[in-house]
Amino acid sequence: MKVVLFCGGYGMRMRNGDASDVPKPMAMVGPRPLIWHVMRYYAHFGHTEFILCLGYGAHHIKEFFLNYQETTSNDFVLRRGKAELLSTDIADWSITFVQTGLESAIGERLRRVRPYLEGDEMFLANYADVLTDAPLPEMIERFTESDAGASMMVVPPQSSFHCVEMGEDGRIGALTPVSEMPLWENGGYFVLRQEVFDHIPEGGDLVADGCGELAKQGKLLAYPYRGFWKPTDTVKERVQLDDAYAHGDRPWARWEREAASTA
Repeated sequence: MKVVLFCGGYGMRMRNGDASDVPKPMAMVGPRPLIWHVMRYYAHFGHTEFILCLGYGAHHIKEFFLNYQETTSNDFVLRRGKAELLSTDIADWSITFVQTGLESAIGERLRRVRPYLEGDEMFLANYADVLTDAPLPEMIERFTESDAGASMMVVPPQSSFHCVEMGEDGRIGALTPVSEMPLWENGGYFVLRQEVFDHIPEGGDLVADGCGELAKQGKLLAYPYRGFWKPTDTVKERVQLDDAYAHGDRPWARWEREAASTA
């Protein structure tokens, strides 16, 4: 199943005043950028055909893959000055690079790569900047067994704030963490059918237009997940992921954990 990755946004909340044109999916977590970790997650489950919706800072993403260094994350033997790899990351990956515009909304970016999805009844999509250890095969199976036009993973709110129950006299009766409220938010992992294109107008949005219209028709499926899920909307969140990686705390790296369990 092909994987569409939206990696052309500006990522302004991640910039922290930095004038660099490096797009958010290229922010580093350990020795590899975010987009690599997302792609490695999908590849672990056998989905190795990727379509990258490029935009802002596209040349950084192109150069990373065109000049990919396998030795950065794989063991190797150096023999007579040449590296002999003991394993490989992307040798079996197929990556299509598509310029989808600097200012395009997510839905428009998806529309512009539709020709590369012809013949595919279903496909996967992701923002390329959120990491999880969710069981992808189960997510796909639930969707496949439904008649929905789209499925999105939903997660509990990540805010550390509290909701306040307040009386008319201004006295607070209870404080409830937002994360404990009966609410869910878009987790950024999608399974889609071609039907979604029927509801995304030119310049439209995937969630507000495509998923919104399918929801009205009762054809939007949720996959609730309370396990590991980490966004990188801010510099702080990216630093937390990088620090966790450095300390060996990598729950999203299921390929490492499962390889270790079979060793």
